[in-house]
Amino acid sequence: MERFARLIHSSAPDGAALTRALRVLVVTNLLPTIEAPGVGVFVRDEVESLRALDVNIDVMHLDRRTQGRMVYANLAGRLRKRASAFAPDLIHVMYGGVMADVVTRSVVSRPVLVSFCGTDLLGGSEGGLRQRMSRRYNVVASHRAAKRAAGIIVKSRNLRDALPQGIDSDHVWLVPDGVDFDQFVPGDRDAARARLGWTQGVAHIVFPAAETRPEKNFPLARAAVDRLRDLGHHVELHALTGLPREEVPTWLNAADAVLLTSTHEGSPNAIKEAMACDVPIVAVDVGDVRERIGDADGCYIAAAAPGDLAEKLSLVLARDERPSLRGRVEDVSLQVLARRLFDIYRGLVQG
Repeated sequence: MERFARLIHSSAPDGAALTRALRVLVVTNLLPTIEAPGVGVFVRDEVESLRALDVNIDVMHLDRRTQGRMVYANLAGRLRKRASAFAPDLIHVMYGGVMADVVTRSVVSRPVLVSFCGTDLLGGSEGGLRQRMSRRYNVVASHRAAKRAAGIIVKSRNLRDALPQGIDSDHVWLVPDGVDFDQFVPGDRDAARARLGWTQGVAHIVFPAAETRPEKNFPLARAAVDRLRDLGHHVELHALTGLPREEVPTWLNAADAVLLTSTHEGSPNAIKEAMACDVPIVAVDVGDVRERIGDADGCYIAAAAPGDLAEKLSLVLARDERPSLRGRVEDVSLQVLARRLFDIYRGLVQG
């Protein structure tokens, strides 16, 4: 890999110049685990791509999934202890809400960068009253964190627009999550289906999320596929639930199309990963999907209605060949975005 500028300069206690590798403490509540291998993969990939540039990264993982809100108990004290031991030049909080609120309130001796990813700024109306109130509070907490942070990363323009008023735009960067181009590559469709044991001779649609995530709106996807069957298509719908990351490219390559029906998004990686595999996409108009797809051959934006989604899927299934989409997402490879993040880190540290 091409070498990249990796050194920063600061003042040693005696006033002598000190040159050393950039040190970053990442604080996140999103990382893959044995129980949830698909959660926070984009955080893990981002960390590893930065380490490939020789950034010295320590990761503080707050396992919100298993510990609930108690994971934030005494976070300020634990964070200060961790920072004292590691001595980072910068703290990067990868997700907003309560976690980012606590970190930006507790850390004053070094710059804090916050990445907002979607629901942390957009909230959402799905679920019961308790879930809706929790999301609403997380948005309030995210706004507080954004006002304190030395820098902000958003994944899409709609997230930038959701930031509170008064934020200095010079300290806001739009950096979507990256795609591993070594892992997500076009593959033979029939071979992928044989590996998965999928029925040959029928169409296969991949829903790129767990069925249980309300904001992903699986009921709409299911209704669209039911309508597609009413139109005479033999089709099966597959949801990416609890799937190890290493298996996702096989699922994508086995698919005739990826169907995204979310109520809201930032910059969904599933869209970029499908494009890296040359897999057609039908999606509702959320996040940066329209911007990413653009006028790409074989990809369609549809209304959030079963009929229109089914109509667009029919157009995809009528194609004889897969479109060439990979070149349209080269700008969001992990390596390209790691270099952008490094520049942001360096600018914040050097002031």
